[in-house]
Amino acid sequence: MSMQTRKKTTDVMLFVVILILAILFFFPIFFNLMSAFKSNGDIMRNALSLPTSLYLENFKYLLTETEFPRAILNSLILTVVSIVMQILIIPMAGYAIERRNARWTNFVFLYFLAGMMIPFQAYMIPLFKELKMLGLYGSLAGPILVYIAGAIGFGCLLYTSFVKGIPKEIEEAAEIDGCSRYSIFWKIVFPLLGPVTASMIILNGLGIWNDFLMPMLVLPSGEPKTMVVEIYRYIGEFSSRWDMIFAGTALSVVPVLIVFVALQRYFVKGISAGATKG
Repeated sequence: MSMQTRKKTTDVMLFVVILILAILFFFPIFFNLMSAFKSNGDIMRNALSLPTSLYLENFKYLLTETEFPRAILNSLILTVVSIVMQILIIPMAGYAIERRNARWTNFVFLYFLAGMMIPFQAYMIPLFKELKMLGLYGSLAGPILVYIAGAIGFGCLLYTSFVKGIPKEIEEAAEIDGCSRYSIFWKIVFPLLGPVTASMIILNGLGIWNDFLMPMLVLPSGEPKTMVVEIYRYIGEFSSRWDMIFAGTALSVVPVLIVFVALQRYFVKGISAGATKG
């Protein structure tokens, strides 16, 4: 067998493996969207059957007869405010750590990285007690602060790696022209960090949007929480409203897909570039 034939055979085998993996990963999404347009009775009778018509009563009931719209608003507030604050704070921290390169900044950087090694379950109870002491337990401000603090370690790791690849001569030229340190960062350096910023938005935004434990435990009981928590309420011990579960899950997936498609090019660029930077 010639080298060219072997290469073609390998390419075909790789394509088949990737196609099978793509089908396996896509099937749960397809199954969810398909079931979202079926009644609970149809799902219980034959879960794998295709919907016979465009059944929209599930979405209508969720959006008009339940507290799901309030849960959507809470999820949006938690995700958007947390991501905006992260993008305002973490890039400056990563830039200062990299450009200062002093002993104390290296200590701060190691301190942030050490925080990534501690599992959330290890400090979960003390964290909740601290939120109660600060008067943040039971409000959206509590989870937002936790999300911001939890993203600092990984965010600084990404941004310091990217800042290393930006020539200092650009900043020095701007400083000669009279730009302040903040102007240099926000007008010159930060626009060059677009790929890593897109990666931060997608990775952290997806984690916050799909988070279950923090909103479930911190936000007040008896009131609408987030989309994921509200979906969980339809799972009962003896019976479940699968039509509501699939419809709610479909509604929660749509914003994620839109953001990912919009930022996909920058996300891939940021991941690939971050892997080659020291």
